[in-house]
Amino acid sequence: MPFDGPTLADLIFEQCEQRATHPALEFEGEVWSYAELAAAVSQLALCIAGVGKPGDRVAVLARNRLEYVALLYAVPAAGRILVSLNARLSAVELRDQLERSGSSLIFGETTLLDSLGIDPDLKARCEIVDFDEGYVDWLSRPTGAELPELDGTEPAWLLFTSGTTGKPKGAILTHRSLLAGLVSAQQGRPVLAEDRYLYCFPLFHVSAHNVLLQHGQGATVLLVPGFEAGEVLEACRRRGVSTLSLAPTMLAMLLEHPEYAPADLSGLRTIGYGASAMPVDLLLRTARDTEVGFSGGYGMTELSGSISFLDVEAHHKALEGDAELLASVGKPVSGVEIVLVDDEGNVVVSGDRGEILVRGNQVMKGYWDDPVATASAMQRGWLRTGDIGSFDASGHLYIVDRKKDMILTGGENVASREVEEVLAKHPHVNTAAVVGLPDQRWGEKVCALVVPSQGVVPDVEALLEFCRERLARFKSPKIIAVAEIMPVNANGKIDKRQVREYLLKDLTGLE
Repeated sequence: MPFDGPTLADLIFEQCEQRATHPALEFEGEVWSYAELAAAVSQLALCIAGVGKPGDRVAVLARNRLEYVALLYAVPAAGRILVSLNARLSAVELRDQLERSGSSLIFGETTLLDSLGIDPDLKARCEIVDFDEGYVDWLSRPTGAELPELDGTEPAWLLFTSGTTGKPKGAILTHRSLLAGLVSAQQGRPVLAEDRYLYCFPLFHVSAHNVLLQHGQGATVLLVPGFEAGEVLEACRRRGVSTLSLAPTMLAMLLEHPEYAPADLSGLRTIGYGASAMPVDLLLRTARDTEVGFSGGYGMTELSGSISFLDVEAHHKALEGDAELLASVGKPVSGVEIVLVDDEGNVVVSGDRGEILVRGNQVMKGYWDDPVATASAMQRGWLRTGDIGSFDASGHLYIVDRKKDMILTGGENVASREVEEVLAKHPHVNTAAVVGLPDQRWGEKVCALVVPSQGVVPDVEALLEFCRERLARFKSPKIIAVAEIMPVNANGKIDKRQVREYLLKDLTGLE
């Protein structure tokens, strides 16, 4: 079916008409049919519509659960904007995003809300609904509200994404952009109505669009609390999983698990991956032992998903001898325009490198309450990705350089500047430079080089703890080294290449 909306909730309501009794969601032994999911979405949307006004932000701070999936649809259906908070962030980061988004209603779990710290000021600004205490009563209250008429151009989700300029920015995704992203995804990772899709990522990521993709085709989503290799293998053995999405680090953990056997993946038709390149040895090992197809995607939060796919057929071709293809992110989907430009904004010829610019319906509306960042990223209708790419003669896109100073660790983006700003707040740090260094499990790990302030050498362990108190665990440096001077280039800017070389000299001695 086409993803013609105009709203996200229409995906559920249309499937309810066609496959009311078919399982839409399974989680920890509980099953919701499409009719039950549609009813949950309708009830939630009406209750949310009875609070505040259209355009208000509604935050959710929770791990994967059935109610979270309902909120993905219900909040936008009520004419509000869903703010999915990363449950791995520190309380300082979470409170900052709540304040910046201006959220007036928060859904959450008791433990996460407690860690956030609910003080009188926050209670005065936000209504708080605890899934574990009072949620059922909140749902049962009469509201007399009606759902607004929407045309699809309204903001649906607000997702904070790490950029190169420090603090995460809130990307505004509309009903239209998300639905357009599903059209693209269906081209690169076709979903069948009989599929049973295992979702292993957190629902607070843009990867949650994969749940929408499955529901748009009437498939069943098997939800797990989070990725745990043994649990995923068990689901593949016992629950009839036909497709799933994994980060490369996740696939590596599956293959390294002591209980793994190739037969565990025998029921899979495809594995989708993204976030980082899939190591060739992982592909070769999986292809050698199984008949699973692979589909890799290139995209980002600002694009409501992916815009280019190296599909199953291309992977087969690559594994049969055209290995260079595996370095590609595939071909752009129809419905989006991609150009590569040089530093002056001129379109480069095929084979040359240039910054990737994207235009199409799935591009975000802009950054929340940040006109400067929006103007920088969105120029004449084109999104500047900051990634450097090139096209080969057959139209395959290659990413030759990532966004400047972006670290990719375990599928999470970390802006080096954000970590540097935290380190610079320590009284014994004069200058800090943060880079990503290779890590066998996570792809990259966050590492820092610091120069002492006024000759007082900081205690490294105390500095590590200083970061952990102010940053999410995955953002906090794993290695910190101290140097007398910071390497700089001819322009006086920190030379990140020399910083990496300095840190790589003796990793074992630094850890």
